[in-house]
Amino acid sequence: MLDLLSDILTNLSMRGTLYFRTSFTKPWGVAVPSYENVARFHFAHRGSCLVRVKGVEEPVNVAQGDLIIIPHGTAHDLYCGHDPERTIMPLDTVLQASGFDGSGVLVYGGDEPLSETQLICGHFAFEPNAKHILMDRLPPLIHLENYGEVAGKWMEATLRVIGDEAGRKKMGGDLIALKMSEAILAQAVRSFIETGDTIRWGLGAFSDKNLHRALEAFHKAPSKTWTVEALATAAGMSRTSFAVSFQKKMSMTPMEYVTGWRMEMAKKTLQRPDTSLSDAAESAGYASDSAFARVFKKETGMTPARFRQLNRTNHSVY
Repeated sequence: MLDLLSDILTNLSMRGTLYFRTSFTKPWGVAVPSYENVARFHFAHRGSCLVRVKGVEEPVNVAQGDLIIIPHGTAHDLYCGHDPERTIMPLDTVLQASGFDGSGVLVYGGDEPLSETQLICGHFAFEPNAKHILMDRLPPLIHLENYGEVAGKWMEATLRVIGDEAGRKKMGGDLIALKMSEAILAQAVRSFIETGDTIRWGLGAFSDKNLHRALEAFHKAPSKTWTVEALATAAGMSRTSFAVSFQKKMSMTPMEYVTGWRMEMAKKTLQRPDTSLSDAAESAGYASDSAFARVFKKETGMTPARFRQLNRTNHSVY
């Protein structure tokens, strides 16, 4: 049985992709465009750089050993700090100038070799139709300083292996780096939750011991007949105190959370071939197809049949 965070990320169909390892020398700068349904990451394997995320007032200094996650795929600049208005170039321009073909190391920048910055850069792609408030409400960036040490020895070792394998010519190296990178986002989100800054972003239930127990119980059996009373019992709280605390820390009612996740379960069922409306309704905890269809349309803006039709059309393109 998966724990709460693992269940959420697994059902979002998260898949990691390493898109380059760098060797940047001053002066240099790269403008990374925005992209939907992804969370981007940059790990400073050697050296440091500045990261300026669109919509965030101040740039972040990412030192050696730091990790920065950009959860919503927002456009951002990576740069050395030297004359940014002139040195920051679009990613496509940098790729063309460097001759990078997607393999090996992206080598780019000026003629100061002693100033080398090695980054491991990648993104985590999510199923376009999948969503969850945990990912939707994360801040524009998560900066974890000295990430390897903070996350523990196993993550420090993982990052070292990724740094050694990514972009090298060894057989299987890219696959090894890719699979190991998929642990990074889960660890980064967990670290963010443990900082206690979750209430500010409407995610306080994940760091509250009692509310977390209720969410854990619900995610282990989402199709069960859940009520506010049942969730409060799982949390070890009275109905009133549970409901008030949940609303305060999540900016939504407990049953709004329950309904939202159940519709995500229904979407996954509808995307599978040879499944019926009744199968989707059952996966979401509804005994009545018509009641399920009404809630599904209210939550998604379309009927289950229309959702299935659009999803199959989109998938047929690939």
